[in-house]
Amino acid sequence: MRFIQFNDKKIDSFLFMQLSDLAKTLSKNGQIEVEFGYKSYYDPLLSKIILSHFWDNRSFDEKVQGLKSDVYLRSIGSKNYTDFAEISKFLRYTRQSTLPSLAKQLFMIIEDLRLEELCKMERPGTKSIFATRNKVYRKYFQDQLNVNLTKSVYTDALFNSIYLMVTSVSPLDETPSIQHEIDLLYPFLRMELVKAYDANTTKDVVKICKTIIEVLEDVLENDMLNTYFHLPELDYDELELIDLNDLTRKKKLKNDDKLDDVADGDEDVHNDVLPTWHQETSKPTKSFLQFDLEQGTGTNILGETAREGEAGDQALGIVQGSSKKSKNHDFSNVEAMEVQHDALEGTDDARYGKENRFAIPMFVESQRPDPSEIEEYLQNKAQIAPYQKKLKQIILKTLEHKKILPRTNLHFGRLSKKLIPLFVDDNPRMFYKKDQTSPEIDAVFSLLVDCSASMHDKMEQTKLGITLFHEALKSVRVPHKITGFWEDTNDATETNQPNYFFNTIDFHTSLLHQSGPEIMQLSPEEDNRDGFSIRVITEELVKRRTEKQKFLIVFSDGEPAAFSYEENGIVDTHEAVIEARKQGIEVLNVFLANGEIDEGQQKTIQNIYGKYSILVQDINELPDILFPLLKKLLLKSI
Repeated sequence: MRFIQFNDKKIDSFLFMQLSDLAKTLSKNGQIEVEFGYKSYYDPLLSKIILSHFWDNRSFDEKVQGLKSDVYLRSIGSKNYTDFAEISKFLRYTRQSTLPSLAKQLFMIIEDLRLEELCKMERPGTKSIFATRNKVYRKYFQDQLNVNLTKSVYTDALFNSIYLMVTSVSPLDETPSIQHEIDLLYPFLRMELVKAYDANTTKDVVKICKTIIEVLEDVLENDMLNTYFHLPELDYDELELIDLNDLTRKKKLKNDDKLDDVADGDEDVHNDVLPTWHQETSKPTKSFLQFDLEQGTGTNILGETAREGEAGDQALGIVQGSSKKSKNHDFSNVEAMEVQHDALEGTDDARYGKENRFAIPMFVESQRPDPSEIEEYLQNKAQIAPYQKKLKQIILKTLEHKKILPRTNLHFGRLSKKLIPLFVDDNPRMFYKKDQTSPEIDAVFSLLVDCSASMHDKMEQTKLGITLFHEALKSVRVPHKITGFWEDTNDATETNQPNYFFNTIDFHTSLLHQSGPEIMQLSPEEDNRDGFSIRVITEELVKRRTEKQKFLIVFSDGEPAAFSYEENGIVDTHEAVIEARKQGIEVLNVFLANGEIDEGQQKTIQNIYGKYSILVQDINELPDILFPLLKKLLLKSI
């Protein structure tokens, strides 16, 4: 595991998820994605909103409001009110211009101004957000204007001046002198920029930009040097094509699961008759050739096989299906079952998260311990014995106390000495029982151990801490599992990322007397894909374990780092943690370090796990730190 920063910035996963949820809500599109990029824009082809890194170096309040303003502009404005066909035409125009960068950035200024007004009209609560946005941008462009004037970058200085003019709230704002030829254009620019406030469509914005650029081409010698706003050159013509998925879109199932069994031909198939309507129908029914299924379990049984037509058929049905070429133009025997259909929306291709679509779990079992591993384990066991014995005594005393603790306020049993409820309560409970059945620890633990290469200087002490967990849980008869995880960097590709899960101690062997030396087989390997690993173990705990309390403890020493995972690894891991907690699993992190933990590392771990993380600055103190943690979790489970 290594600390990798995207654009020298660590992503705040809480803020990122907040912005992502905001974008999905405002756009009314649950599939829209949010990413950080150099400049802000909306990609309609990928349904993706790019948020600008411009806000990274601002104060926290300005950063949050600035990023939210990007979301508002793109999810409400660009998605709903921008005509991308007009943008495509405008981009073709800029390719013939001598000032293409200035033309595109000028378009973004005026279009964003139009979209901002639409956002404020549709969502009045966004006015304060946009006020902050304009305040920050105006200060930034004022500073850039001074810099460009000093460096004699006149085109950029003019662009800065145009932004200040079009966003000015006072007609008395002075415009600085740039160059004599450029200064003569100010009256013309003011007259054209005023039209920006009357622009109702993207076409109106394009018309204003073309008018200004055609005049500036005769005056300016060079195009812009800097990029302040970005108009992406995408294949917007694709948007004009009718998307087959839009014609066949359907609701997802309420429960997104599948049957693992393969169809063998003996299934119980039920037929249903759906009515049609025509002019001879005397009483129309509520459903015509329509059947909506919103809940159930998906199977691999296809039901699209059509019957052969009959001469007496009168109704005409138009359906969307799939076709294939048949032999000798004979279509009579072509069955739908012969067609290989693509996976439908709602399959489990991304059940482990969209960042892990190509991650493949590979399970490796531990080997029989050799004498050296057994000897090393016995040494670790002797070292943690005082902690293990103390913890066992505490748990047993607590169990015994609960066993003899009387249950009071009952309707029957032994009569209590407190008789006041007989006179003051309408339904008095004056009995108690003392012989309570002995309680048990209804809990299960799963330990995930980061086996990335960066653990090489921490693995030995980590094994000592895991030995404490294993021996303590075994002594109080709590089932548990210990798994090491890593990703094979050498074999990882864009479409195949093998992730190994080393089952050191399994649930069914965890309570055996001779279990334990297998822990010594843990070793540092390569990369780590934390979000994927947490989801795999979560699925196992949910499906295989019936205990009331379920704990997942992740031992790691830094950020997730794997193939094509550096940028979104933090967010993906945080989402995996949230999903596990929603399913009743308590997820905790033990952060391992060899020295002082800087503020950036603490912030990252907090972004992923929230307040449920323990920071270990000195790896040698791991047993002392794990003892109170284990004690608290076990007492909670009684």
